[in-house]
Amino acid sequence: MVYWQLFVAFFRIGIFGFGGGPTMVPLFHTECVKKYKWVTDDDFADNLALGNALPGPIATKLAAYIGYRVKGWKGALVANIAVVMPVVLLMIGLLQVIYRYKDAPGVYGMIQAIGPVIAVMTGVMTWEFLQKGWQGASTKTGASISLALSVLALIILDLHPGLVVGIALLFSFAYTTWSIRKRKKKDSEEGAA
Repeated sequence: MVYWQLFVAFFRIGIFGFGGGPTMVPLFHTECVKKYKWVTDDDFADNLALGNALPGPIATKLAAYIGYRVKGWKGALVANIAVVMPVVLLMIGLLQVIYRYKDAPGVYGMIQAIGPVIAVMTGVMTWEFLQKGWQGASTKTGASISLALSVLALIILDLHPGLVVGIALLFSFAYTTWSIRKRKKKDSEEGAA
């Protein structure tokens, strides 16, 4: 039964995730966190962040992670097949239709209407993650500086998002390592005293 639920949930994500990864993230959240409760909000946010830092499509990484979490390697395989299958089948079928009727007003209007829906879905998910990140931040000043530097790097300096994520990961790793070493040194000094 669980394998069937995995297949159906990820197949739905694959069917309705028009536009790729960013449009699929809210669908993943709805199916895996809200509906089936396979992962918590925090787990989802952490794995989304990690998945975005790794190369490759986010849909297959999230499907593999959540499928593995639910039913091991078989669950990961079922989830990945389910999320990819509708994309492959629809791509083959829809490309034939779109190329044949791409200039028809109805098809053109349908394609144009999807853009605002994707923007709203992505905006809502961004707002939710911003709220969770703000609430979970150890210091509001650090969170504010990180947010400001990210906006500056992405919008003003026009840096590639992958580069910004890589820099943030390196900085986070360096800061965490320094913080742990500082804490261990302090603990050892207090223990010796």
